[in-house]
Amino acid sequence: MGIGGISVWQLIILLVIVVLVFGTKRLRNMGSDLGAAIKGFRKGMDDEKEGKDDSGEPEQLGGDATPSPQTTSEADAEFREKEQGHNKKSQSS
Repeated sequence: MGIGGISVWQLIILLVIVVLVFGTKRLRNMGSDLGAAIKGFRKGMDDEKEGKDDSGEPEQLGGDATPSPQTTSEADAEFREKEQGHNKKSQSS
């Protein structure tokens, strides 16, 4: 008896059907893509573990990730100016 009540012969037949449908080249590519994804996931998990100090909290990498209110308002003002210029061009056409 195989996995979950599926016999070995049924698994072999299923494998043959999958190979016939997808082909060996596509299965090889899917396998390598899956392996690369798992490797990247593990590397990301290891990097996250290394990024914590002894207290268990993430380290500060320097700088503030949130923009200052002045920077945000300047960006908003610049966006409004561009939008007004675009609206004037479309109204004059």
